[in-house]
Amino acid sequence: MAHHLIVLAAGQGTRMQSDKPKVLHEVGHAPLFAHALASGAALEPERTVLVAGHGAEAVRGAAGDIDPGIDVVVQETQEGTAHAVAQARTALDGATGDAFVLYGDTPFIRPETLQKMAEARAAGHAVVVLGFEAADPGRYGRLVVEGDALTRIVEFKDATEAERAITLCNSGVVAADVSVLFDLIDAVGNDNASGEYYLTDIVEIARARGLSATAVTCDEAETMGVNTRADLAAAEAEFQRRKRTEMLDNGVTLTAPETVFFAFDTWVGRDAVIEPHVVFGPDVTVESGATIRAFSHLEGCHVGGQAVVGPYARLRPGAELSNGAKVGNFVEIKNAEIGEGAKVNHLSYIGDATVGEAANIGAGTVTCNYDGVFKHRTEIGARAFIGSDTMLVAPVRVGDGAMTGSGSVITRDVPDAALGLGRARQENKDGFARKLFEKLTARKAAKNNGAV
Repeated sequence: MAHHLIVLAAGQGTRMQSDKPKVLHEVGHAPLFAHALASGAALEPERTVLVAGHGAEAVRGAAGDIDPGIDVVVQETQEGTAHAVAQARTALDGATGDAFVLYGDTPFIRPETLQKMAEARAAGHAVVVLGFEAADPGRYGRLVVEGDALTRIVEFKDATEAERAITLCNSGVVAADVSVLFDLIDAVGNDNASGEYYLTDIVEIARARGLSATAVTCDEAETMGVNTRADLAAAEAEFQRRKRTEMLDNGVTLTAPETVFFAFDTWVGRDAVIEPHVVFGPDVTVESGATIRAFSHLEGCHVGGQAVVGPYARLRPGAELSNGAKVGNFVEIKNAEIGEGAKVNHLSYIGDATVGEAANIGAGTVTCNYDGVFKHRTEIGARAFIGSDTMLVAPVRVGDGAMTGSGSVITRDVPDAALGLGRARQENKDGFARKLFEKLTARKAAKNNGAV
């Protein structure tokens, strides 16, 4: 059966105290709604509709960055969840199969939970609602069930005291046949304490029409919503906890898991070792057997198998480390390929460059890639040896097996196997240091005595 996603992301999120839409706040370096999309992706949806409202254009742009195939529709006025889902009708015109309604500010619904809902639909229930047993039911809507039948959902504002005593609560996530969903929404009214069109009312309407409804349950942690900055911090902590567990389960060594921070899309191969206080930004792949040493920061990069990074290294977008490459302490790599077995071990900046296999980059080397307007590339050949404190003024090439002298400023290509020197000739002035120190010492003494 075909599946479709409707993700509600129209809320302003006033409690976030923010100028941007709530769903654009990030957990694991990804917008909140991206997590809901990722959960729903396990259903292999044919169509995905994102219902935006406040900051719709910004939400549309972020959605396009994630998947240009997402249909973004706008809820011009926020009149409740049923009204929000109704905005997806045109985007799903002609669609058959089941629609799953998710929430852009609820990032942790597991794919396995959605699969359970799909199975309940396949078993013949017209409407499937996701519920959870709440430790503190608070102001959640309550699910009223009889056996395996869900008879109605009662919003807290409209609930009796007996209904408020129920601990089985509504997550808001719903699955139903596409056409049935919109038919039920058409019958929803707004005669309630909030004057809104509640999606939850479709359960009672379905029952009145002789259609069955049921509830599938999940752990309360999956239903964590984000409404405040404190919620956002709690969601980040939960995301990191899950990601660290995933890494450990997949054979990655984390020597101090609680100090390592991952992004939404971080991928690390088995037998990789991640030392303490490592931070992963978006779009990082670390291959099997690599080591990321302490206090390193990685973003937009690829680290090959058996490579070593850090400690105190920074890999910026476009950094590509081949197998066995080494990038050491206080080294920054940006938009550069480091060849197999090459070493950049100390205090260097390699940007917009290609470093050949088995090359050795001495301490303090800088590729001078920016002229104030344009970026230029540096090419360093295989097995080249770059002397310490070399300034490579791009565009420039150092050939295979070539060398540069320490302290050189290289402004012209160095041919294969050649030695490039670009520094002033040294001169020694006998006795000058002693005379200079005597002069300076005398001047300091005079100043201390008030003579100067």
